[in-house]
Amino acid sequence: MEIIPAIDLINGQCVRLTEGDFAQQTTYDSDPLAVAQRFEQHGVRRLHLVDLDGARAKQPVNLPVLERIARHTQLTIDFGGGLQSNTAVRQAFDAGAAQITAGSIAVREPDTVGEWLRTFGAERILIGADFRDNHISINAWAEQSERTLVEFIEQYLAAGATTFVCTDVSKDGKLQGPALATYQQLRQRVPHAQLVASGGVTTLADVEALQAAGLHGAIIGKAIYEGTISLEELRPFLS
Repeated sequence: MEIIPAIDLINGQCVRLTEGDFAQQTTYDSDPLAVAQRFEQHGVRRLHLVDLDGARAKQPVNLPVLERIARHTQLTIDFGGGLQSNTAVRQAFDAGAAQITAGSIAVREPDTVGEWLRTFGAERILIGADFRDNHISINAWAEQSERTLVEFIEQYLAAGATTFVCTDVSKDGKLQGPALATYQQLRQRVPHAQLVASGGVTTLADVEALQAAGLHGAIIGKAIYEGTISLEELRPFLS
């Protein structure tokens, strides 16, 4: 199982939100590159980089940060936030992203994201399946769609997608554990999907449970910054 630390960006700084609420923001570091380099020094190979300013602006804002991290580390970076057009996706790749995560646009414009899958390849386009109560959340998690999580994933599997970042909005940033039962059910319902768990991962036991459930990856953010999981503890998962 891949361990994927997260860096969320506002005003070029490393922050975390609670349940995606911009009013519940904690700033952890003013230098995201230093954070990324610290991850890499501990053996981390992947990074989940989210442009929260871009998500609000509906276009990438923190591409210079992406470019700095890509230039000064060997991390495989997946980048999301504000990617609403072919131009924005190409800008992210040109700035050094190895992959991008298609979030709300994957709900609103499936034809567009289907084109991205065909143009860039499924290995470079991750589908953001943000959910609350088993329904897909959109527009920076401010709205609920009618689509169920399983329906959404099945649709994109049929369109050629392979990897899904499944974020439980209700748990994100709360340090109360991940939606393990949901992920276990998804593994049964959509066994061919590569599922990356996101939201609520708090302890090493959570990581072990996700690995036992057959998850492809686990995104860990606040738990690292708050010290409930140490990078040293994660070393066995990184080898």
